[in-house]
Amino acid sequence: MADKRRLAVVLFNLGGPDRQSAVRPFLFNLFSDPAIIQAPGVVRWLLALLISTIRAKSARTNYALMGGGSPLLPQTEAQAAALDRVFADLAPDIETKVFIAMRYWAPRAAEVARAVAAFAPDDLVLAPLYPQYSMTTTASSTAEWTSVYRGRGRMRALCCYPIDTGFVDAHARRIMAAWETAGRPGKIRLLFSAHGLPQKKVEDGDPYQSQIEAAAAAIAERLGPGWTDWRVCYQSRVGPLKWLGPSTPEAIQQAGRDGVGVVVAPVAFVSEHVETLVELDHDYAKLAVAAGCTPYIRVPALGVQTDFIKGLARSALGLLGQAEGVHPGSPFVCDSAWSRCPRRREGAAAC
Repeated sequence: MADKRRLAVVLFNLGGPDRQSAVRPFLFNLFSDPAIIQAPGVVRWLLALLISTIRAKSARTNYALMGGGSPLLPQTEAQAAALDRVFADLAPDIETKVFIAMRYWAPRAAEVARAVAAFAPDDLVLAPLYPQYSMTTTASSTAEWTSVYRGRGRMRALCCYPIDTGFVDAHARRIMAAWETAGRPGKIRLLFSAHGLPQKKVEDGDPYQSQIEAAAAAIAERLGPGWTDWRVCYQSRVGPLKWLGPSTPEAIQQAGRDGVGVVVAPVAFVSEHVETLVELDHDYAKLAVAAGCTPYIRVPALGVQTDFIKGLARSALGLLGQAEGVHPGSPFVCDSAWSRCPRRREGAAAC
Protein backbone atom coordinates (compact mmCIF):
# COMPACT_ATOMS: atom_id res chain seq x y z
CA MET A 1 0.00 0.00 0.00
CA ALA A 2 1.30 3.45 -0.90
CA ASP A 3 2.10 5.82 1.94
CA LYS A 4 -0.62 8.29 2.77
CA ARG A 5 -0.27 11.92 1.80
CA ARG A 6 0.84 13.84 4.89
CA LEU A 7 -0.83 17.06 5.99
CA ALA A 8 0.39 19.26 8.85
CA VAL A 9 -2.08 21.83 10.18
CA VAL A 10 -0.60 24.53 12.40
CA LEU A 11 -3.03 26.34 14.68
CA PHE A 12 -1.99 29.90 15.50
CA ASN A 13 -2.99 31.53 18.76
CA LEU A 14 -1.58 34.32 20.94
CA GLY A 15 -0.69 32.18 23.93
CA GLY A 16 -0.78 33.16 27.56
CA PRO A 17 1.36 32.88 30.69
CA ASP A 18 1.01 29.47 32.31
CA ARG A 19 2.15 30.66 35.75
CA GLN A 20 2.56 33.88 37.69
CA SER A 21 6.28 34.16 37.00
CA ALA A 22 5.58 34.06 33.26
CA VAL A 23 3.30 37.12 33.23
CA ARG A 24 5.96 39.79 32.82
CA PRO A 25 7.99 37.97 30.11
CA PHE A 26 4.76 37.18 28.28
CA LEU A 27 3.83 40.87 28.29
CA PHE A 28 7.32 41.78 27.12
CA ASN A 29 7.01 39.37 24.18
CA LEU A 30 3.64 40.90 23.33
CA PHE A 31 4.70 44.54 23.39
CA SER A 32 8.04 43.94 21.68
CA ASP A 33 6.22 42.67 18.57
CA PRO A 34 6.59 45.30 15.81
CA ALA A 35 3.01 44.52 14.75
CA ILE A 36 1.84 45.78 18.15
CA ILE A 37 4.20 48.72 18.70
CA GLN A 38 5.55 50.25 15.53
CA ALA A 39 8.80 51.90 16.59
CA PRO A 40 12.52 51.44 15.90
CA GLY A 41 13.97 48.30 17.49
CA VAL A 42 15.70 49.86 20.50
CA VAL A 43 12.76 52.18 21.23
CA ARG A 44 10.30 49.31 20.94
CA TRP A 45 12.43 47.16 23.27
CA LEU A 46 12.52 49.93 25.89
CA LEU A 47 8.78 50.55 25.58
CA ALA A 48 8.07 46.83 25.91
CA LEU A 49 10.23 46.67 29.02
CA LEU A 50 8.47 49.67 30.54
CA ILE A 51 4.91 48.55 29.69
CA SER A 52 5.47 44.96 30.82
CA THR A 53 6.89 46.19 34.12
CA ILE A 54 4.03 48.61 34.75
CA ARG A 55 1.27 46.18 33.78
CA ALA A 56 2.71 43.04 35.39
CA LYS A 57 1.12 43.55 38.82
CA SER A 58 -2.44 44.10 37.59
CA ALA A 59 -2.06 41.32 35.03
CA ARG A 60 -0.93 38.88 37.73
CA THR A 61 -4.06 39.77 39.69
CA ASN A 62 -6.21 38.98 36.67
CA TYR A 63 -4.47 35.66 36.02
CA ALA A 64 -4.83 34.78 39.69
CA LEU A 65 -8.59 34.84 39.15
CA MET A 66 -8.08 32.01 36.66
CA GLY A 67 -5.93 29.89 38.97
CA GLY A 68 -2.61 31.63 38.39
CA GLY A 69 -2.22 31.30 34.65
CA SER A 70 -3.99 31.34 31.32
CA PRO A 71 -6.19 28.39 30.28
CA LEU A 72 -5.55 29.19 26.61
CA LEU A 73 -3.05 26.40 25.88
CA PRO A 74 -5.14 23.51 27.29
CA GLN A 75 -8.18 24.86 25.48
CA THR A 76 -6.23 25.09 22.23
CA GLU A 77 -4.96 21.56 22.78
CA ALA A 78 -8.58 20.41 23.11
CA GLN A 79 -9.40 22.16 19.83
CA ALA A 80 -6.40 20.49 18.15
CA ALA A 81 -7.54 17.06 19.39
CA ALA A 82 -11.08 17.72 18.15
CA LEU A 83 -9.71 18.73 14.75
CA ASP A 84 -7.60 15.56 14.58
CA ARG A 85 -10.76 13.51 15.04
CA VAL A 86 -12.69 15.46 12.39
CA PHE A 87 -9.82 15.16 9.89
CA ALA A 88 -9.80 11.39 10.44
CA ASP A 89 -13.48 11.32 9.46
CA LEU A 90 -13.40 13.83 6.59
CA ALA A 91 -10.11 12.77 5.01
CA PRO A 92 -9.25 9.20 6.00
CA ASP A 93 -6.89 8.91 3.02
CA ILE A 94 -4.67 11.70 4.40
CA GLU A 95 -2.39 11.37 7.40
CA THR A 96 -3.13 14.61 9.21
CA LYS A 97 -1.45 15.96 12.31
CA VAL A 98 -2.42 19.18 14.09
CA PHE A 99 0.24 21.33 15.75
CA ILE A 100 -0.07 24.43 17.96
CA ALA A 101 2.13 27.52 17.62
CA MET A 102 1.65 30.34 20.12
CA ARG A 103 2.84 33.84 19.28
CA TYR A 104 3.95 35.15 22.67
CA TRP A 105 4.39 32.10 24.89
CA ALA A 106 5.14 28.40 24.67
CA PRO A 107 4.99 26.52 22.43
CA ARG A 108 6.63 29.15 20.20
CA ALA A 109 6.92 28.91 16.42
CA ALA A 110 10.61 27.92 16.30
CA GLU A 111 10.02 24.86 18.50
CA VAL A 112 6.89 23.83 16.60
CA ALA A 113 8.57 24.37 13.24
CA ARG A 114 11.15 21.73 14.13
CA ALA A 115 8.40 19.28 15.07
CA VAL A 116 6.54 19.93 11.81
CA ALA A 117 9.73 19.51 9.80
CA ALA A 118 10.33 16.15 11.52
CA PHE A 119 6.80 15.09 10.50
CA ALA A 120 7.86 15.82 6.88
CA PRO A 121 4.47 16.85 5.50
CA ASP A 122 3.57 16.91 1.84
CA ASP A 123 1.23 19.81 2.56
CA LEU A 124 1.16 22.42 5.30
CA VAL A 125 -1.84 24.58 6.25
CA LEU A 126 -1.49 27.53 8.61
CA ALA A 127 -4.83 27.92 10.38
CA PRO A 128 -5.25 30.93 12.69
CA LEU A 129 -7.61 30.77 15.63
CA TYR A 130 -8.26 34.42 14.86
CA PRO A 131 -11.43 34.35 12.71
CA GLN A 132 -10.96 37.94 11.53
CA TYR A 133 -7.72 39.00 9.87
CA SER A 134 -5.50 41.67 11.42
CA MET A 135 -1.89 42.67 11.04
CA THR A 136 -1.61 42.34 14.83
CA THR A 137 -2.72 38.71 14.96
CA THR A 138 -2.77 36.56 11.82
CA ALA A 139 -0.13 38.56 9.94
CA SER A 140 2.19 38.63 12.94
CA SER A 141 1.89 34.88 13.58
CA THR A 142 2.35 34.07 9.89
CA ALA A 143 5.43 36.28 9.62
CA GLU A 144 7.05 34.59 12.61
CA TRP A 145 6.27 31.14 11.21
CA THR A 146 7.70 31.81 7.76
CA SER A 147 10.85 33.22 9.34
CA VAL A 148 11.62 29.96 11.17
CA TYR A 149 10.15 27.07 9.15
CA ARG A 150 12.68 25.26 6.99
CA GLY A 151 10.94 21.95 6.44
CA ARG A 152 9.23 20.45 3.43
CA GLY A 153 5.63 20.79 2.32
CA ARG A 154 3.48 22.90 0.02
CA MET A 155 2.36 25.74 2.27
CA ARG A 156 -1.04 27.44 2.25
CA ALA A 157 -2.26 29.95 4.81
CA LEU A 158 -5.87 30.47 5.88
CA CYS A 159 -6.18 34.23 6.22
CA CYS A 160 -9.67 34.51 7.74
CA TYR A 161 -13.14 32.99 8.02
CA PRO A 162 -15.46 35.74 9.37
CA ILE A 163 -18.59 34.45 7.64
CA ASP A 164 -17.75 30.76 7.35
CA THR A 165 -20.94 28.75 7.76
CA GLY A 166 -19.54 26.62 10.58
CA PHE A 167 -18.27 29.66 12.47
CA VAL A 168 -21.57 31.52 12.06
CA ASP A 169 -23.72 28.52 13.00
CA ALA A 170 -21.57 27.82 16.06
CA HIS A 171 -22.03 31.35 17.36
CA ALA A 172 -25.77 31.30 16.68
CA ARG A 173 -26.15 28.04 18.63
CA ARG A 174 -24.07 29.36 21.54
CA ILE A 175 -26.11 32.59 21.70
CA MET A 176 -29.46 30.82 21.58
CA ALA A 177 -28.38 28.33 24.25
CA ALA A 178 -27.20 31.09 26.61
CA TRP A 179 -30.42 33.05 26.10
CA GLU A 180 -32.61 30.00 26.64
CA THR A 181 -30.65 29.00 29.77
CA ALA A 182 -31.31 32.49 31.14
CA GLY A 183 -35.06 31.95 30.70
CA ARG A 184 -35.49 33.58 27.26
CA PRO A 185 -35.75 37.12 28.65
CA GLY A 186 -37.31 39.91 26.59
CA LYS A 187 -35.96 43.45 26.32
CA ILE A 188 -32.54 42.17 25.42
CA ARG A 189 -29.74 43.54 23.24
CA LEU A 190 -27.09 41.39 21.62
CA LEU A 191 -23.56 42.79 21.95
CA PHE A 192 -20.83 41.33 19.78
CA SER A 193 -17.70 42.10 21.80
CA ALA A 194 -14.38 41.98 19.96
CA HIS A 195 -10.85 42.72 21.07
CA GLY A 196 -10.11 46.36 20.39
CA LEU A 197 -7.64 47.80 17.91
CA PRO A 198 -6.20 51.30 17.63
CA GLN A 199 -8.18 53.36 15.13
CA LYS A 200 -4.96 54.27 13.35
CA LYS A 201 -4.36 50.67 12.30
CA VAL A 202 -7.74 50.58 10.57
CA GLU A 203 -7.01 53.91 8.92
CA ASP A 204 -3.76 52.35 7.68
CA GLY A 205 -5.74 49.62 5.91
CA ASP A 206 -6.18 46.83 8.46
CA PRO A 207 -9.44 44.97 7.52
CA TYR A 208 -10.16 43.76 11.07
CA GLN A 209 -13.08 46.09 11.82
CA SER A 210 -14.85 45.35 8.56
CA GLN A 211 -14.52 41.62 9.16
CA ILE A 212 -15.83 41.92 12.73
CA GLU A 213 -18.87 43.80 11.42
CA ALA A 214 -19.41 41.24 8.66
CA ALA A 215 -19.23 38.37 11.16
CA ALA A 216 -21.72 40.07 13.49
CA ALA A 217 -24.15 40.76 10.66
CA ALA A 218 -23.96 37.16 9.43
CA ILE A 219 -24.56 35.74 12.91
CA ALA A 220 -27.47 38.11 13.57
CA GLU A 221 -29.02 37.11 10.25
CA ARG A 222 -28.59 33.45 11.14
CA LEU A 223 -30.37 34.04 14.47
CA GLY A 224 -33.43 35.38 12.67
CA PRO A 225 -35.90 38.27 12.96
CA GLY A 226 -36.13 38.11 16.75
CA TRP A 227 -32.57 39.43 17.05
CA THR A 228 -32.68 42.82 15.35
CA ASP A 229 -31.33 44.79 18.32
CA TRP A 230 -27.62 44.09 18.10
CA ARG A 231 -24.42 46.13 18.26
CA VAL A 232 -20.69 45.65 17.74
CA CYS A 233 -18.40 46.86 20.53
CA TYR A 234 -14.73 46.56 21.48
CA GLN A 235 -12.91 45.67 24.68
CA SER A 236 -9.38 45.49 26.15
CA ARG A 237 -8.20 48.99 25.31
CA VAL A 238 -4.57 49.70 26.19
CA GLY A 239 -2.74 53.04 26.11
CA PRO A 240 -3.68 56.61 25.15
CA LEU A 241 -4.40 56.10 21.44
CA LYS A 242 -7.90 56.36 20.04
CA TRP A 243 -9.32 52.85 19.72
CA LEU A 244 -12.25 51.40 17.82
CA GLY A 245 -15.57 52.13 19.48
CA PRO A 246 -17.92 52.02 21.05
CA SER A 247 -16.18 50.21 23.88
CA THR A 248 -17.96 47.27 25.48
CA PRO A 249 -18.32 49.17 28.79
CA GLU A 250 -19.92 52.07 26.90
CA ALA A 251 -22.30 49.68 25.12
CA ILE A 252 -23.33 48.10 28.44
CA GLN A 253 -23.94 51.49 30.02
CA GLN A 254 -26.01 52.56 27.02
CA ALA A 255 -28.11 49.40 27.32
CA GLY A 256 -28.75 50.28 30.95
CA ARG A 257 -29.93 53.77 29.94
CA ASP A 258 -32.14 52.20 27.28
CA GLY A 259 -33.71 49.85 29.82
CA VAL A 260 -32.56 46.61 28.20
CA GLY A 261 -30.38 43.73 29.28
CA VAL A 262 -27.55 42.32 27.19
CA VAL A 263 -26.36 39.06 25.75
CA VAL A 264 -22.60 39.45 25.24
CA ALA A 265 -21.01 37.23 22.58
CA PRO A 266 -17.19 37.20 22.24
CA VAL A 267 -17.15 37.29 18.45
CA ALA A 268 -13.37 37.51 18.03
CA PHE A 269 -12.39 34.97 20.72
CA VAL A 270 -12.74 31.25 20.03
CA SER A 271 -11.23 30.23 23.40
CA GLU A 272 -11.70 31.36 26.97
CA HIS A 273 -8.89 33.49 28.36
CA VAL A 274 -8.28 36.66 30.34
CA GLU A 275 -10.45 38.87 28.12
CA THR A 276 -13.47 36.62 28.58
CA LEU A 277 -12.98 35.09 32.02
CA VAL A 278 -11.94 38.32 33.73
CA GLU A 279 -13.13 41.28 31.65
CA LEU A 280 -16.47 39.85 30.55
CA ASP A 281 -17.25 37.63 33.54
CA HIS A 282 -16.01 39.90 36.33
CA ASP A 283 -15.35 43.51 35.31
CA TYR A 284 -18.19 44.05 32.85
CA ALA A 285 -20.66 41.97 34.84
CA LYS A 286 -20.13 44.31 37.81
CA LEU A 287 -20.42 47.30 35.50
CA ALA A 288 -23.76 45.97 34.20
CA VAL A 289 -25.16 45.81 37.74
CA ALA A 290 -24.01 49.38 38.44
CA ALA A 291 -25.51 50.56 35.14
CA GLY A 292 -28.86 48.89 35.79
CA CYS A 293 -28.35 46.63 32.79
CA THR A 294 -30.11 43.37 33.60
CA PRO A 295 -29.97 40.61 32.78
CA TYR A 296 -26.30 40.35 31.85
CA ILE A 297 -25.79 37.12 29.89
CA ARG A 298 -22.35 36.08 28.72
CA VAL A 299 -22.13 33.65 25.80
CA PRO A 300 -19.30 31.08 26.06
CA ALA A 301 -16.48 31.12 23.52
CA LEU A 302 -16.74 28.54 20.76
CA GLY A 303 -14.13 26.13 22.11
CA VAL A 304 -14.73 22.70 20.62
CA GLN A 305 -18.26 23.45 19.42
CA THR A 306 -18.93 20.95 16.63
CA ASP A 307 -19.97 23.38 13.87
CA PHE A 308 -16.90 25.53 14.47
CA ILE A 309 -14.42 22.63 14.48
CA LYS A 310 -15.94 21.04 11.38
CA GLY A 311 -15.97 24.39 9.58
CA LEU A 312 -12.31 24.97 10.37
CA ALA A 313 -11.42 21.47 9.20
CA ARG A 314 -13.33 21.93 5.94
CA SER A 315 -11.59 25.26 5.34
CA ALA A 316 -8.17 23.69 5.89
CA LEU A 317 -8.90 20.77 3.58
CA GLY A 318 -10.36 23.13 0.98
CA LEU A 319 -7.01 24.88 0.71
CA LEU A 320 -5.35 21.70 -0.58
CA GLY A 321 -6.90 22.33 -3.98
CA GLN A 322 -5.47 25.86 -4.08
CA ALA A 323 -2.08 27.12 -5.15
CA GLU A 324 0.50 27.79 -2.46
CA GLY A 325 -0.08 31.11 -0.71
CA VAL A 326 -2.81 32.85 1.27
CA HIS A 327 -6.49 31.99 0.86
CA PRO A 328 -9.76 32.81 2.65
CA GLY A 329 -11.85 30.18 4.35
CA SER A 330 -15.16 31.81 3.45
CA PRO A 331 -16.49 33.85 0.51
CA PHE A 332 -15.74 37.19 2.17
CA VAL A 333 -14.63 40.07 -0.02
CA CYS A 334 -12.53 42.83 1.51
CA ASP A 335 -13.24 46.31 0.27
CA SER A 336 -10.39 47.71 -1.81
CA ALA A 337 -9.71 50.28 0.93
CA TRP A 338 -8.24 47.57 3.15
CA SER A 339 -4.72 47.70 1.78
CA ARG A 340 -3.37 45.38 4.49
CA CYS A 341 -5.55 42.50 3.34
CA PRO A 342 -3.17 39.75 2.08
CA ARG A 343 -5.53 38.94 -0.81
CA ARG A 344 -6.03 42.51 -1.97
CA ARG A 345 -6.14 43.03 -5.70
CA GLU A 346 -7.26 45.80 -8.02
CA GLY A 347 -10.77 46.86 -7.06
CA ALA A 348 -11.36 44.34 -4.27
CA ALA A 349 -9.72 41.49 -2.43
CA ALA A 350 -11.15 38.09 -1.65
CA CYS A 351 -10.32 37.51 1.97
